[in-house]
Amino acid sequence: MLVRQNKPLRVLKHIFRSCHTNKTSTNEINNKHYVTLSESQPQQQKPDDSSGQFIKITRKEPGKVRLGLIPEEWFQFFYQKTGVTGPYVFLITVPSFFFSKEIYVLEHEYYSGLSVLIVFYLAVKKVGPHLAKAIDKGVDDYERKWTSNRDNDKKVFNDMIDNENKLQQSMEGQLMLQDAKKENVHLQLEEEYRQRLLVAYKTVKARLDFQVVKMLTEKKFLHRNLIEWVVNQVLAAYTSEAEKQTIDNCIQHLSTLSEKYKAAQVH
Repeated sequence: MLVRQNKPLRVLKHIFRSCHTNKTSTNEINNKHYVTLSESQPQQQKPDDSSGQFIKITRKEPGKVRLGLIPEEWFQFFYQKTGVTGPYVFLITVPSFFFSKEIYVLEHEYYSGLSVLIVFYLAVKKVGPHLAKAIDKGVDDYERKWTSNRDNDKKVFNDMIDNENKLQQSMEGQLMLQDAKKENVHLQLEEEYRQRLLVAYKTVKARLDFQVVKMLTEKKFLHRNLIEWVVNQVLAAYTSEAEKQTIDNCIQHLSTLSEKYKAAQVH
């Protein structure tokens, strides 16, 4: 009896010892398992600072399992040691050993737990997809609601930015209008300045024309008075004898001219 009891214990010790000696390979498999689980779980990503937008979180499928709850990595671990049938033999022999040696007693809690496990399995297989679909739909609706709110807020902020840009452009238009008004005022001042220059020019020209006319009038007056004075002086100095002599000279000169004219016609 002791031999029968110790033989399974030696088998378990051999299995545990082999597991301990191959700890490195086990850790590698576990690390692979953890990497698979970490990759399967959605991780919240940080927002992109360059664009200012959050990257959408995508769901990933969990790791593969067998018999509904045993990870695939455990079977791969046994394949390297015992072959293809090793995991199934282990699942059958170990519970049989515990049951036969009454290490694990099948009490009413066992059957209750087995019943709960069966119900849980059926619930997962039958109700699980519908429940998951409903929960996914709720999550999608919740996400759509937040996304719509975010889009609405973005639209409102973009409208505010557009209005601010329009106001800035209108302010720039006001500056241009002020410059145009200033230029118009300068043009009006230039016009008034030129008009005043024209008035001053006309006034000065009129005065200069007056001076010129005055000078010309004075010259004409002086010239006429000088002529009259000279004529009067000549007439006063001209006697009757000089007049008679002058008349005789004129008659003589005229007769000479007539004789020359007649001689010229004969030739």
